[in-house]
Amino acid sequence: MKIFVIIGGISKESINKKFFELIKPLAPSEFEFDTFDISQLPFFSQDLEEKEPEGVREFKRGIEKVEGIIFITPEYNRAIPGVLKNAIDWGSRPECKSVWRDKAACVVGASVGTTGAISAQMQLKETVSFLEMRVMYRPEVCFNFLEKVDKNGEIEEKGRERVVEFLNRFKGWILKNK
Repeated sequence: MKIFVIIGGISKESINKKFFELIKPLAPSEFEFDTFDISQLPFFSQDLEEKEPEGVREFKRGIEKVEGIIFITPEYNRAIPGVLKNAIDWGSRPECKSVWRDKAACVVGASVGTTGAISAQMQLKETVSFLEMRVMYRPEVCFNFLEKVDKNGEIEEKGRERVVEFLNRFKGWILKNK
């Protein structure tokens, strides 16, 4: 199963990038991950829509060939980062050729706060649902990075169990929504 992972945190030390590295080995063996550095996408503009930049075309090609999409988002001011919204907008255009339509999707997020990016996750689920993605709403993984990652850089046992459950449920969600 080809899975495209879109990480909304673009800083070098992004905990969401680290979170992805921690959950990869916990994923079902059938998952084959691909990702794209969304910081490379230009700001969306209708002026660029007719002659899309090569990076945008590469991003869309990556999405077109997968069966599922995992969004991993930080939370900035109770919302998704602008760079993530920009990537979503690029994938949705032109409207009649959205690469998002009918893709199975799930949303997770990591933060250093106690809420584990839940507000951003809720906003993101609403946004991608509007784009006709088949969003898995439960189980939720609201990951407090400081509490759930131990001093050795590993996810503690209960957090690991939750992530495994989440990823296995996503596998089932993909199969159900083919």
